Amino acid sequence: MEVELVYFEDCPNWQLAHARLLEALAALGRADVSVRLHLVRDPAEAEAAGMHGSPTILVAGRDLFPQEDDGPVWSCRLYLVEGVFEGAPSLEALLAALR
Repeated sequence: MEVELVYFEDCPNWQLAHARLLEALAALGRADVSVRLHLVRDPAEAEAAGMHGSPTILVAGRDLFPQEDDGPVWSCRLYLVEGVFEGAPSLEALLAALR
């Protein structure tokens, strides 16, 4: 399994997303899977990486939480967690998406 977390440095949410992603992989017995951290430095690089806001989690190059949008976005991304928007997907959402 190829897992990549795409983010930009000024986004404060990528670290929480990374921690939850590692926790989800461990809970699924996949602690052996490494998560590639992909720091993008500008909008063009974000577009090339398939980033739909920071953080974006890709599995085999596909967005784990696809959204209907206009394409790559250079901004912090929000995820709906129990009716509230947060900067990272919940552990439960990650578990469901990774299964």
